[in-house]
Amino acid sequence: MSNLTASLDALAALDGAMCAALVDVDSGMTLGTAGSGVDLEVAAAGNTEVVRAKLRTIRALNLDDEIEDMLITLGKQYHIIRPMRRATDLFLYVVFDRNRANLAMARRKVFEIEAKLEI
Repeated sequence: MSNLTASLDALAALDGAMCAALVDVDSGMTLGTAGSGVDLEVAAAGNTEVVRAKLRTIRALNLDDEIEDMLITLGKQYHIIRPMRRATDLFLYVVFDRNRANLAMARRKVFEIEAKLEI
C-alpha cells in the first residue's frame, strides 16, 4: 500500500521545508504534492529536464554510477532532487527556505523518507 501522501506531508513538515513533490521523469508531471510557496507543476517540469540532462551525461561518460541526490542552491532556497532508488523513473523534489533549514539534516531526512516511501 502506498504511503505517498504521508511521505510528502513528512517532507513538507521538515525544518525549513516549503513544499515537496514526487515527479515522473518521463512526463515531468507531479504524482503528488505537499506544502506551498513554489509552483510545483512548473518546478517539476523544469527540474525533470535537469535530471534527464544529468542522466544523459552519466551515460555519455560511461560512468558506472547513479545519482544519489542533486542540490540546487539559490540565494534564498535549497532545492533537493532525489531520484527514487526502487523506482528509477521517479524523483522526490523538496524546496527549503535557506534561512530556516539545516542542509545536512535536510538531505539526511529526505534520504530517510525516500527509503521508506512505497509507491
